[in-house]
Amino acid sequence: MNLKDIPRVKKITKREFINNYFKPQKPVVIEQSVTDWPAYSKWNMEYMKKVAGDKIVPLYDDRPVRHEEGFNQPHAQMKMADYIELLKAEPTKYRIFLWNIFRQVPELQNDFTYPDFGLKLKKKLPMLFFGGMDSYTFMHYDIDMANIFHFHFEGEKECILFPQSETKNLYKVPHSLITHESIDFSNPDFEKWPSLKSATGYRTHLGHGEVLYMPEGYWHYMKYISPGFSMSLRAWPKNPINFAKGLYNVFVMRTYDNMMRKVKGQKWIDWKNEQAIANTNKQLARTGPVLDK
Repeated sequence: MNLKDIPRVKKITKREFINNYFKPQKPVVIEQSVTDWPAYSKWNMEYMKKVAGDKIVPLYDDRPVRHEEGFNQPHAQMKMADYIELLKAEPTKYRIFLWNIFRQVPELQNDFTYPDFGLKLKKKLPMLFFGGMDSYTFMHYDIDMANIFHFHFEGEKECILFPQSETKNLYKVPHSLITHESIDFSNPDFEKWPSLKSATGYRTHLGHGEVLYMPEGYWHYMKYISPGFSMSLRAWPKNPINFAKGLYNVFVMRTYDNMMRKVKGQKWIDWKNEQAIANTNKQLARTGPVLDK
């Protein structure tokens, strides 16, 4: 894969962000934009254990999708205090994914302010993500095609991004938002997944207090190098095509996929995974393989 380093800036003005990154739809890491937040000095595992330790949290791992599972259905549940102790004790595949903790612990909203990047943020949808060492998300893009600001706290996280224009090379599973689940994007097997050689994207590692901007509909893969957590804020897509795609994903694609899971069961999931390979191989046959340099 041809992965460029995501550009980094210490701080950024609204005008610089809009002109240099939002309008051209390019990612950027902003290293020091939240140093004035109380969360910058307060938010760590122990603090989250203290304020939310008694809350039951949804947990996900990297098991393949099964037909009987609903959209974003958790694989397990646990008290936050127990989960944080698990993260500290040993590597675990369990992650917290898309958890709106602020509904259960509203006082946490006092620890940050909504930044003004020139985009209208969805203030009712701040989401937290936790993970243990070597846990990861499948390569995916978000159903609403939103612009995403990903604020990282504690630990280190690897992020690999691709624009939608690279979908043809990524073994996308039809009627879904993910690539084939067998691909290890941290260390891909190019003999098994040859089209990935043609994929051009971005990579970075996030540390405490750093913010990653992911443009509308960008594919993203997140791997926790060490235990940590992040918060995402999102803004509606401004491109009318992306806005329409988001509506289609929510109201048509997801409904159709859920219906087919009920009708065909695991055969539907297996067929989709087979088609991910077949469709990408057809594209590769038309364009030809990438030659090693």
